[in-house]
Amino acid sequence: MLETVLGYIGWGLMLGLAGIGSSIGTTIAANAAEGALKKNPEKSSSYMILSALPATQGLYGFVAFLLWLLNKEWLVANGAVAFGVGISVGAVCLLSAIRQGQVCANGIVGISQGHDVQTNTMIYAALPEFYAILGLVGALMPVFMM
Repeated sequence: MLETVLGYIGWGLMLGLAGIGSSIGTTIAANAAEGALKKNPEKSSSYMILSALPATQGLYGFVAFLLWLLNKEWLVANGAVAFGVGISVGAVCLLSAIRQGQVCANGIVGISQGHDVQTNTMIYAALPEFYAILGLVGALMPVFMM
């Protein structure tokens, strides 16, 4: 029984923490975009692209959540593992989305000041994204390998 409860808590935290991180990350970048629009509104599409990047971590948490849903037997049978993996993946997605939002916000400010930094910002933003992708892979490995 405890094993099942732990599994479901980990499952929920994986989705919840990833979603929270994405909402914070996109808000950080969008706040910078709002200020940048006042200074240089012609670059609004660049601001929008960079503001949307931190949303992917929430998608990774959702994909893992759905794949675990398809494998509920694994979730129930391996509750302690699911709890640990869920918290780990959720925390990685939470923090990488927030940090990615900060990188994107700085890029948005640079673009609004007339600097050509969109490509560089996207490269820098891909670095925290990489760890969220590793988190997604880590969420799928125990389900398909155990």
